[in-house]
Amino acid sequence: MISQRPYYLVFYVVLMVGLLSCSPAKKLYERPSTEVDEVDAYRLGIISADTSNLANVPWQDLFQDTLLQSHIEEALQQNLDMQIALENIRSANAYLQQAKAGYHPTLNVGPQASFSTNSLNTQFGAIFGERIYLDQYELNAALSWEADIWGKIASRERAQAAAYLASISAHQAIQSQVVASVADTYFQLLELDAQKEILEQAIELRSNSLVTARALKESGQLTEAAIQQYDAQVYNAQAQLVSIDNNITILENLMNLLMGRMPQAIERGTLDQQQINSDLVRAGVPAQLLQNRPDVIAAEFDLISAFEMTNVARASFYPSLTLSANAGLQSVLIDQLLGGNSIFFNIIGSLTQPIWNRRQLKTQKEVALAQQQMAYLNYRKTLLVASGEVTDALSSYQTQDQLAELKTLEFESYSRSYEISEELLDFGLSNYLDVLVAEQSALNARVGAISAEGGKLKSVVQLYRALGGGWER
Repeated sequence: MISQRPYYLVFYVVLMVGLLSCSPAKKLYERPSTEVDEVDAYRLGIISADTSNLANVPWQDLFQDTLLQSHIEEALQQNLDMQIALENIRSANAYLQQAKAGYHPTLNVGPQASFSTNSLNTQFGAIFGERIYLDQYELNAALSWEADIWGKIASRERAQAAAYLASISAHQAIQSQVVASVADTYFQLLELDAQKEILEQAIELRSNSLVTARALKESGQLTEAAIQQYDAQVYNAQAQLVSIDNNITILENLMNLLMGRMPQAIERGTLDQQQINSDLVRAGVPAQLLQNRPDVIAAEFDLISAFEMTNVARASFYPSLTLSANAGLQSVLIDQLLGGNSIFFNIIGSLTQPIWNRRQLKTQKEVALAQQQMAYLNYRKTLLVASGEVTDALSSYQTQDQLAELKTLEFESYSRSYEISEELLDFGLSNYLDVLVAEQSALNARVGAISAEGGKLKSVVQLYRALGGGWER
């Protein structure tokens, strides 16, 4: 009689090919289109169409201050958020390796020894009338493998790969944030240092003016009210200096925290030493360059992971083909365990179709779809936030640039007014109040000019972070 097994084998092969051709997990990810892909969403009318961009400039080239560079390097090495992000990468990589191993069979090997005896108070105990002792020794290996008919294992691997890449992008986003935070704090310190220097000069100038005013009072040219005004101006400047010293301490502590070290003084340069290539800031910002942002990249990888997990949930509704094998040695006598008669094995092929499972599979699918939609909405929100941050940073830089120029002109005008008022006072053609007002206005304008210069530097940092912090996809 001719064996029918070859025909069965052909039937099974055809069946498997048919099942694979209708795999529900063969849906491939496609990047969703959003309204933020449109150029108008970025309000690019306020800048040129040049495609060279700050997004592609490494921070080492953007920030020329060597002291700032050393602080950033230290922060990237010691920052605690960076270290946490690295651990997240290691965790995601472990899950990815586990997903890749999903194609491999599982193999368990182990010896086993059992000792049993029957109860005399049972049916079998009454039949035998005495206790029977049974020893059994076993050395076995169990092998199990699931065929990836519906692409469930492949989808899970792609999901974990996307999660791993998302963790890398999240690490890059934190690095960009650390670089931006250190640079921003550093520039704030330089701004406060410059303001402190101006206030110290103002205190010295006002103290000298107070000495002169008291001499004029002795000669009858000024009243006690004028002396009190001069005193008040000195106290005002000293109060501002105390406030600035406190803010410097707070910012130094913040910068030390960013660098993962105990509070200490921050070595730094001066505000007028800072140089930023303005052409980089004024260059165009094509919409596609927002894809350089690590948080945008991470959000899309999260969407890809959620998409693939939805494929996994869909595939769970279909039958699973599992092949299992169990083999080893088994004997009631340990000295005969390694004999040929002790060999046993069995092979089982099973095709399991879920029917009723207390709604678990349907719940998993609904949750996966909801998580996919949430990931899409988060991706869309991230793009919208990114476009807004780029526009804000560009507008801020242009505003601070104009303010710096105007405040400088304002300071120059008030300085001339102060000098003229002092000369007029010496000739008795003006009063002390005009001199005080002019001097206070000149001080305020100078402090405002310094704030505008610091604002320009901080807006460059803001734009650097908004465009992705020098990362290229």
